Amino acid sequence: MIERRVLTDATWRKSSYSATQNECVEVAITHDAIGVRDTKDRHGGTLIFDTTTWTTFLSHLTTRS
Repeated sequence: MIERRVLTDATWRKSSYSATQNECVEVAITHDAIGVRDTKDRHGGTLIFDTTTWTTFLSHLTTRS
């Protein structure tokens, strides 16, 4: 299990396509983990994935497009 503290110093980013909207997700990427959170509720919770799981998820998305 990856602990949330691995994202303590991470830089959170949202898609440039969302411009000034706050109805999207933000992603933080570190060496050990990837965090995903809601821009409307940044303190409400964070999904944390290891790099292998995140890569698998992204590759699945690109094959479905």
